[in-house]
Amino acid sequence: MPTNITQASNITQDWAQVLGQKFVAHKGHRQWLLNQAGALFDFFEPHLLNPAGGFHNLDDIGQPLPSKSGHNGQERELHETSRMVHCFSLAKLIGRANADDIIDHGMNFLWNRHRDAKNGGYYWGVDDISPTNPSKQAYGHAFVLLASVSAKMVGHPDADRLLEDISEILHSHFWEAGIGATSEEYSNDWQSISEYRGQNSNMHLTEALMAAYEVTNDKNYLDMAQNISELIINRHAREHGWRVAEHFDANWQVDLDYIGDPVFRPAGTTPGHALEWSRLLIQLWELGNRGNDWMPDAAKHLFRNAVKTGWAGDTGGFYYTLGWDGAPDQKDRFWWPCAEGIAAAAALGSLDDDPFFEEWYRRIWGFTDSHIIDYHNGGWFPELDSKLRPVNRVFSGKPDLYHALQACLFPLLPPRGRISQDLVQSALSVE
Repeated sequence: MPTNITQASNITQDWAQVLGQKFVAHKGHRQWLLNQAGALFDFFEPHLLNPAGGFHNLDDIGQPLPSKSGHNGQERELHETSRMVHCFSLAKLIGRANADDIIDHGMNFLWNRHRDAKNGGYYWGVDDISPTNPSKQAYGHAFVLLASVSAKMVGHPDADRLLEDISEILHSHFWEAGIGATSEEYSNDWQSISEYRGQNSNMHLTEALMAAYEVTNDKNYLDMAQNISELIINRHAREHGWRVAEHFDANWQVDLDYIGDPVFRPAGTTPGHALEWSRLLIQLWELGNRGNDWMPDAAKHLFRNAVKTGWAGDTGGFYYTLGWDGAPDQKDRFWWPCAEGIAAAAALGSLDDDPFFEEWYRRIWGFTDSHIIDYHNGGWFPELDSKLRPVNRVFSGKPDLYHALQACLFPLLPPRGRISQDLVQSALSVE
């Protein structure tokens, strides 16, 4: 049993006393996970739907944020619309009421507003009237694929056309077959914006490709996911001491000096992405790559290095970024690395009896329960400063359901990648 859980809540400490049973197998904890997922839906649902289409971004208390100057209504970004479709497809799988209306709303907006009917592909940003950012970003397109397959999991009538369209766009414009990964960004008429290549978009595409394989049994999706993992992790992360390189040039050589925006392209390394990859590798290995024994081994190395170098030992929580010298760069603690650490620890702990993963699962949930979950207003705080005070330096309001929800639901599942089947069974088994 762990002895140094940082600022764990009373209920988390109580769980830590349950002996002789895997933490994630304890029925009381599994019910708590479902309750936390329900609380997230309770926060987002009341004011989520934008009458002009798409979804509102919400403030700290769950009300729509005001529109930015110069926009006709609130800007909707492609990954946010797509993630909501994905999340409420998961909601439907566990029997959440009203999920169908939200899925319909998002699917309609993706097809009729984000999709570029003239040139193909999907605009990064749109408002009530027109595109606010007409660029075609690999990161956003990865989430369109995830939305399409999640909607297909729950039988949405428009899922197949979205899946067919996004799959064709990924192959014809983004996928670099000789490399085994995607290019990054284009104008609305598919002129290259830069030679930048990024791991973040490819990591999320790996998640979406595995989901696509689950619902279609088309091995091409699985092969693409494996190719990305070979490049990003088995080659580059291994070469850099199990640190995930984020930024590359057109030839997929690591750019150690790159400095981009703080949300999607921060300088240095991001421990949260190593945690995210460790979970994805276990899922990819279980889903159809058991012959690739490097995957579980790499997943363990990524996780161990991320918690060793990225966890703030004095207060808890993960630093957002580290320099290549290993020192903390952006010291604020974001919610999503904790969410990914929870899911990764659960996946690794299900395969390995080493108590290390169990202890970290408890430790990260303890910190999240004490500092990140907003029990007063609902939702999760997106950012904490070095003194663990909520701040809004990078994000406004409560911007995310995706990471937090998956932290609550994925520990309920075996890491074999069959999310739709396993999620229904896991939810029923808790009742």
